[in-house]
Amino acid sequence: MRRKLFVLGLDSAPPRIIYDEYGVELKALKEVVGGSARYLMRSCHPPITIPAWISMFTGKTPGELGIYGFRHRKPGDVRESYIVNSSYVKFRAIWDEAGRAGLRVGVVGVPPTYPPRPVHGFLISDFTTPGPDKAYTFPPWLKREVESKFGPYIFDILYRSHEKGKVLKELMEMTKQHLEVVKHLIKSKDWDLMIYVEVGLDRLHHAFWRYFDKEHPRYEEHSEYSRVIPEYYKLIDDWLSEVRELMPRDTAIVVVSDHGTKAMKGAFVINQWLEEKGYLKLKEKPKRQGQDLSSDVVDWSRTLAWGWGGYYARVFINLEGREPQGIVKRDEYESLVEQLKRDFKGIRGPQGEKWDNKAFTPYELYPTVNGDAPDLIVYFDDLSWRSAGTIGWDTL
Repeated sequence: MRRKLFVLGLDSAPPRIIYDEYGVELKALKEVVGGSARYLMRSCHPPITIPAWISMFTGKTPGELGIYGFRHRKPGDVRESYIVNSSYVKFRAIWDEAGRAGLRVGVVGVPPTYPPRPVHGFLISDFTTPGPDKAYTFPPWLKREVESKFGPYIFDILYRSHEKGKVLKELMEMTKQHLEVVKHLIKSKDWDLMIYVEVGLDRLHHAFWRYFDKEHPRYEEHSEYSRVIPEYYKLIDDWLSEVRELMPRDTAIVVVSDHGTKAMKGAFVINQWLEEKGYLKLKEKPKRQGQDLSSDVVDWSRTLAWGWGGYYARVFINLEGREPQGIVKRDEYESLVEQLKRDFKGIRGPQGEKWDNKAFTPYELYPTVNGDAPDLIVYFDDLSWRSAGTIGWDTL
């Protein structure tokens, strides 16, 4: 009888929680970790959910995949974007290779696997799924089975909200449903390899980290919210203890994360900085704080570069022949990119403190660059500050 492999993907789980039990008490996870090899893994560039999971499971870099985030800029536009889905993944994943070798596979929640593709086993797609009204399983009839037992599948929640009580309620509802669904699949389906990624952990950290991590610059002790992260980890831990009893004793268990978690100190408004430095020119002064950068407010005849916000910054050069109103000539491109890199690395914090800024071209990071790649990938202070693309602020 073949030995089974179960992969538990904990989105954004940091090593200091899983390995060191920082602020939490673990039992099943501690047992698994204690009897296993431990690795501190370096995430991909950029270290975010998409593309990290699919990079991990295909063994391909984001450049080879042509996937640099959840959303991508439509070429020739400033704001228009498209959402990455499974159709953009042109390489076989580990479950495809396993299936070709005759192994039965189960895949749940790995981004991006919507729309679902055929596998030699079963698949439930991930948080990029538009909703439970769509076809989100393979085989298609698995959807009926899941919904008859557990109701409409919950793919994600609205976690960027000040209504923390509502976030908590919906987060627990979603995660408990996922855990019950996966437990059912473990028990009732034939599988040799099963991969389950829980994105709820990422939403948990986004919403409640500052109530948990006492090193957070805006740490706030809260009678309810400061307990949420330990209680959530206990939920996962108790579940793992239960489902281990459902698997053969020799099942290999791998616990893996796509990226870590750290305190976010604030946002750096990249387009405002680009304007102040003369790289970006506007036709008129912004009408309000937090105004989105749009094509109609940019003076393209004098603009060299602009940026996109997010956890990291994507910077685009107004390149002649590529952009509709490009002015940067091909022979000027490299020197402009190098100047931008030097300027980004020199940015300091609000009190003049030195930042650990990093700026890369895709060609410095990846062996091949496919898809709609930015011209520069920029991290502010080792991702302690996120990038915001809006304009009209009184400060950077």
